Amino acid sequence: MTSTPRAGIIGTGFMGAVHSRAVRAAGNTISAVAGRSQASAEAAAATFGARTAAESPEALIARDDVDVVHICTPNATHADLARKAIAAGKAVICEKPLATSIEDANDLTCLAEQAGVVAAVPFVYRFYPAVREARDRITSGEAGRLWLLHGSYLQDWLAGEDETIWRVDSKLGGASRAFGDIGVHWCDLMEFTTGHQITRIMAKTSRAYEQRETGGTLSSVATEDGATLLFETDKGATGSLVVSQVSPGRKNRLWFSFDGTEASFSFNQERPDTLHIGRTDSSSNIPVGPQTLSSPGGRRYAILPPGHPQGYQDSFNAFVADTYAAVQGQAPDGLPTFRDGLRAALLTDALVTSAAQESWQDVRGTDNPLELLKASSASERQK
Repeated sequence: MTSTPRAGIIGTGFMGAVHSRAVRAAGNTISAVAGRSQASAEAAAATFGARTAAESPEALIARDDVDVVHICTPNATHADLARKAIAAGKAVICEKPLATSIEDANDLTCLAEQAGVVAAVPFVYRFYPAVREARDRITSGEAGRLWLLHGSYLQDWLAGEDETIWRVDSKLGGASRAFGDIGVHWCDLMEFTTGHQITRIMAKTSRAYEQRETGGTLSSVATEDGATLLFETDKGATGSLVVSQVSPGRKNRLWFSFDGTEASFSFNQERPDTLHIGRTDSSSNIPVGPQTLSSPGGRRYAILPPGHPQGYQDSFNAFVADTYAAVQGQAPDGLPTFRDGLRAALLTDALVTSAAQESWQDVRGTDNPLELLKASSASERQK
């Protein structure tokens, strides 16, 4: 590897473009891009600022001038591509979900850890300065005892039965869409910020449209447009979450309130330039900036003065910069790894099972992926 890691991006759509901007912002080179066809790869290479287009994902992974493989393809392809990248000794950034099954997510986690390669999943909402500020303040005890953790993640890009995308197809996107796509972001953010882990959930999934128009015909939909869930944590808190991709007017509203006995902390991703702190005798909206945030975590990621909001791409840039720092031997705090991707797979599986059985479901931990893999294999053999 050169002193500056070089990227290879598999996937030519929206997320591939987001990754490409983050790589360039971190001062790194995009050696190659691969897509579904040579033509799409060549077009993306020009747009992404890559040196060349690879003839296939496998050819990109094999290149000597690619040190970090970015996987930005439909969900069902993640596991196979990540396995190949790990086998080639490459660092990997794999879009979530890491895999569409617990078994694959667990296997990838084990393989990456055994190979000793940096393997990250873009839970990028961790990288908002306001989120890091909330995390540091909660860790210091400013909230008191956290007892109620609640929020929502609402979008509207599928508000209309004629709106569709490959994610709607469970064969490509997985058994869960709304929760598996965005709900896991909220759960990761809650667990990262509070230090609590969800241990049990009760979930209900729903659809605004039972059919969606594809190619001029209406087809039945198996995946959910929205989900609601109750949960309990390992530190005695309870909580709730509402997730929707069909909430008109809500473009990307990830909102949380983490309520403690002394203070509550609230954040809205559509207005990322403030952190709300509530107390019984007062409340305040702290503007985000290196001069106004008090914690080391908050100030580290606040790169602009107050009044100049940092958004999604900025957070993605920070995530990629930290991942590349890890590739170079550093240990950035809070970098989301394949183990966090496995955690998301476990939460998604519990949600799908809870909704189907209309019952509370335990959420397994990720402390020992090898043991989890054995348990999953034994369960499959018994079916």
